[in-house]
Amino acid sequence: MDLDWPECHNVRDLGGLPTGDGGQIRENALIRADSLQHLTPAAVETIRASGVSRVIDLRSYGEVSAFPTPFTEDPIGRHLPLQDPADPPSTATTIVDSCNEMLDRHPDLVAAVFRAIIDAPEGAVVVHCFGGKDRTGVIVALALAVAGVPEDEIVADYFLTRDNLAFLMAEQLAAEPDESLHAELLEFRDTRAESMTAILRHLGTAYGGPVAYLRQAGLTDQDLDALTARLSV
Repeated sequence: MDLDWPECHNVRDLGGLPTGDGGQIRENALIRADSLQHLTPAAVETIRASGVSRVIDLRSYGEVSAFPTPFTEDPIGRHLPLQDPADPPSTATTIVDSCNEMLDRHPDLVAAVFRAIIDAPEGAVVVHCFGGKDRTGVIVALALAVAGVPEDEIVADYFLTRDNLAFLMAEQLAAEPDESLHAELLEFRDTRAESMTAILRHLGTAYGGPVAYLRQAGLTDQDLDALTARLSV
């Protein structure tokens, strides 16, 4: 369900997505979002009043330093980037390779995000990056998989971002007069269902699936049970 947070364009409550046991994701449990840097004071108060208990920012140190959000220094905010400044330059030439590289390099950082979701006070947890597309998309996909959401629903949720950010994609293409660069722009900034499908295939081939990946990252069965209990009804 899309949420109306002024100055954000890609915010939705994942409540209502079905789980494999006949249940569903709980409303006001997990919210995915794009960057919150432009939120007005009134919007921030609306978010607080909605019961948000934690805001997890996945952006890099450079992004947060340049574009802090109203929650960057707030007690409910957590900055948990999925990259380390000491990482060597990425060799990825596709968005799928970029996401898989992130997962392979830093299962420890991924696990830290999940511990922050699990131990958050009662209320909704917001996970966001810049566009709310890939870093957020990967974390959300893992969380939904643990809770039992079928793969086709996970992929469909990821794909919703394309419509939400279509205007921005059009603006970026229009602003780049060199059409030879458009393919690269589309590769890294468009949202394609097959991208999430490929990322999930990588998790299956390399680790045995999303749940097995998180176990190898250090989460215990108790952690995974707590995550499921928090997210689903």
